[in-house]
Amino acid sequence: MRKLFLLILSVSALFFSGCSSKEVVAGYQGPKEVSTYLVAPLMSTQETEDALKAQGFEILSVSKVGKSALDSIVFTNDHLKTLADRPGRGFAAGALRALVNTEAKEVRISNPRYFVRAFLQKDYQLNDEQPLLDALNKAFGELKHSEDKWDFDGLANYQFMIGRPYYQDVIVAGEGENEALKSTLEKNAKKGLIFKLELSEGRTLYGVDLDKRTMKFVDKIGVHNAGLLPWMVLVENGKATAMRADYYIAISYPLLDMGGFMGIMTVPGAVEKDIGKYFK
Repeated sequence: MRKLFLLILSVSALFFSGCSSKEVVAGYQGPKEVSTYLVAPLMSTQETEDALKAQGFEILSVSKVGKSALDSIVFTNDHLKTLADRPGRGFAAGALRALVNTEAKEVRISNPRYFVRAFLQKDYQLNDEQPLLDALNKAFGELKHSEDKWDFDGLANYQFMIGRPYYQDVIVAGEGENEALKSTLEKNAKKGLIFKLELSEGRTLYGVDLDKRTMKFVDKIGVHNAGLLPWMVLVENGKATAMRADYYIAISYPLLDMGGFMGIMTVPGAVEKDIGKYFK
């Protein structure tokens, strides 16, 4: 069975990377390919937090990721929360991360143009991300673009390869009344609960740790993009959902090839299992 699975993956590689149709944004005049991250010179974690706060950002959490103990800062603001406060779009509220990497001597920041376009899907409107970009440029000055990038018009329909999930193909970890789901998660998560963000009545976004063994995937495929941790869980409309690993990891590591993905082939199942434990 394992050999058959590997064969299927190898054949699927012929259709690797974004073979889905594109959703063209009318009036967009930016670069055809958009960088996944914006890179600033190294600052301390506290300096990074202060720079973000000075431009009106709210710090949701600061946590260690990777065996090198990098700091992942999750941040948001009122504009982003408003954009995300729609059915199925809540993940956007926690999409912005700043990874303080002392070894690489950089602060790697999620590019709002990339992640807002990807996570808002059909709800995206031209220049939704601009206030966020303006604030980041004021916070950090001249920012460089990462080598990781993707076609702007292809982000809303991103798929790693044929047979892999799209944004909307989420893990449904629990079902029931919203308050009961939230109570169960908060009780079971304990130290694994990294942040909680109430978007509106009936819609709550959480950041949670995965199992320590599961989180080691960043050490295998590159800690430079490890800011995707902690993982997000969205509670709304009687369901607790999370993005599938073979979507969220792939869109956060767009340079990841088939060989790299096959090296972490057990992670999607492990993530689903880890998230599911919070709702037992």
